[in-house]
Amino acid sequence: QVQLVESGGGLVQPGGSLRLSCAASGSIFRVNAMRWFRQAPGKQRELVAAVTREGSTNYADFVKGRFTISGDNAKNTVALQMNGLEPTDTAVYYCNAEILGKSWSYGTYWGQGTQVTVSS
Repeated sequence: QVQLVESGGGLVQPGGSLRLSCAASGSIFRVNAMRWFRQAPGKQRELVAAVTREGSTNYADFVKGRFTISGDNAKNTVALQMNGLEPTDTAVYYCNAEILGKSWSYGTYWGQGTQVTVSS
Protein backbone atom coordinates (compact mmCIF):
# COMPACT_ATOMS: atom_id res chain seq x y z
CA GLN A 1 0.00 0.00 0.00
CA VAL A 2 1.15 3.52 -0.81
CA GLN A 3 0.24 6.75 0.94
CA LEU A 4 0.80 10.38 0.01
CA VAL A 5 0.71 12.93 2.81
CA GLU A 6 0.67 16.66 2.10
CA SER A 7 1.50 19.54 4.42
CA GLY A 8 2.09 23.27 4.31
CA GLY A 9 -1.24 24.78 3.32
CA GLY A 10 -2.80 27.72 5.08
CA LEU A 11 -3.96 31.32 4.87
CA VAL A 12 -1.71 33.93 3.27
CA GLN A 13 -2.12 37.50 2.09
CA PRO A 14 -1.91 38.40 -1.62
CA GLY A 15 1.71 38.59 -2.69
CA GLY A 16 2.79 36.18 0.04
CA SER A 17 4.45 32.78 -0.15
CA LEU A 18 3.73 29.23 0.95
CA ARG A 19 5.62 25.97 0.59
CA LEU A 20 3.72 22.72 0.14
CA SER A 21 5.32 19.36 0.80
CA CYS A 22 4.25 15.83 -0.04
CA ALA A 23 5.81 12.57 1.10
CA ALA A 24 5.15 9.16 -0.41
CA SER A 25 5.48 6.12 1.83
CA GLY A 26 4.71 2.42 1.79
CA SER A 27 5.68 -0.40 -0.52
CA ILE A 28 7.56 1.72 -3.06
CA PHE A 29 10.18 0.50 -5.50
CA ARG A 30 10.41 3.69 -7.53
CA VAL A 31 8.57 7.00 -7.89
CA ASN A 32 8.50 7.92 -11.58
CA ALA A 33 6.82 11.31 -11.40
CA MET A 34 5.13 13.59 -8.90
CA ARG A 35 2.64 16.36 -9.56
CA TRP A 36 0.58 19.03 -7.86
CA PHE A 37 -3.02 19.61 -8.88
CA ARG A 38 -5.51 22.08 -7.48
CA GLN A 39 -9.26 22.37 -7.35
CA ALA A 40 -11.13 25.57 -6.57
CA PRO A 41 -14.80 25.53 -5.50
CA GLY A 42 -17.04 24.87 -8.48
CA LYS A 43 -14.13 24.22 -10.81
CA GLN A 44 -12.44 21.14 -12.23
CA ARG A 45 -9.19 19.84 -10.83
CA GLU A 46 -6.26 21.23 -12.85
CA LEU A 47 -2.57 20.43 -13.14
CA VAL A 48 -0.29 22.99 -11.50
CA ALA A 49 3.19 21.51 -11.89
CA ALA A 50 4.97 18.21 -12.44
CA VAL A 51 8.44 16.78 -11.98
CA THR A 52 9.84 13.50 -13.30
CA ARG A 53 12.37 11.25 -11.65
CA GLU A 54 14.94 12.58 -14.12
CA GLY A 55 14.25 16.13 -12.97
CA SER A 56 12.22 17.43 -15.90
CA THR A 57 9.61 19.95 -14.83
CA ASN A 58 6.40 21.24 -16.35
CA TYR A 59 4.20 24.14 -15.22
CA ALA A 60 0.76 25.42 -15.99
CA ASP A 61 0.89 28.82 -17.70
CA PHE A 62 -0.90 30.48 -14.78
CA VAL A 63 1.94 29.68 -12.33
CA LYS A 64 5.02 30.10 -14.53
CA GLY A 65 7.54 32.37 -12.88
CA ARG A 66 5.78 32.20 -9.51
CA PHE A 67 5.80 28.54 -8.47
CA THR A 68 8.71 26.10 -8.35
CA ILE A 69 8.39 22.32 -8.05
CA SER A 70 11.23 20.17 -6.74
CA GLY A 71 11.54 16.47 -6.08
CA ASP A 72 13.81 14.38 -3.88
CA ASN A 73 14.20 10.84 -5.23
CA ALA A 74 16.00 9.58 -2.14
CA LYS A 75 13.18 10.66 0.18
CA ASN A 76 10.24 10.18 -2.23
CA THR A 77 9.10 13.72 -1.62
CA VAL A 78 8.01 16.68 -3.69
CA ALA A 79 7.70 20.32 -2.75
CA LEU A 80 5.92 23.26 -4.33
CA GLN A 81 7.29 26.70 -3.50
CA MET A 82 4.57 29.25 -4.22
CA ASN A 83 5.52 32.92 -4.43
CA GLY A 84 3.48 35.92 -5.49
CA LEU A 85 0.25 34.26 -4.45
CA GLU A 86 -2.97 35.71 -5.78
CA PRO A 87 -6.57 35.25 -4.61
CA THR A 88 -7.17 33.16 -7.74
CA ASP A 89 -4.67 30.63 -6.36
CA THR A 90 -7.12 29.77 -3.58
CA ALA A 91 -7.91 26.06 -3.87
CA VAL A 92 -7.35 22.65 -2.37
CA TYR A 93 -3.95 21.45 -3.57
CA TYR A 94 -3.46 17.73 -4.18
CA CYS A 95 -0.28 15.73 -4.50
CA ASN A 96 -0.22 13.03 -7.18
CA ALA A 97 2.41 10.40 -7.90
CA GLU A 98 3.12 7.65 -10.40
CA ILE A 99 4.67 4.81 -8.42
CA LEU A 100 6.07 1.39 -9.17
CA GLY A 101 5.46 -0.77 -6.12
CA LYS A 102 7.74 -3.44 -4.72
CA SER A 103 5.31 -6.04 -6.03
CA TRP A 104 5.91 -4.61 -9.51
CA SER A 105 2.44 -3.10 -9.60
CA TYR A 106 2.22 0.34 -11.17
CA GLY A 107 -0.28 2.91 -10.02
CA THR A 108 -1.24 6.54 -9.67
CA TYR A 109 -1.88 7.79 -6.14
CA TRP A 110 -3.42 10.90 -4.61
CA GLY A 111 -2.97 12.70 -1.34
CA GLN A 112 -5.84 13.94 0.79
CA GLY A 113 -5.37 17.57 -0.21
CA THR A 114 -4.32 20.71 1.63
CA GLN A 115 -6.21 24.01 1.62
CA VAL A 116 -4.49 27.15 0.36
CA THR A 117 -6.38 30.41 0.90
CA VAL A 118 -5.09 33.72 -0.42
CA SER A 119 -6.97 36.62 1.10
CA SER A 120 -6.42 39.96 2.76
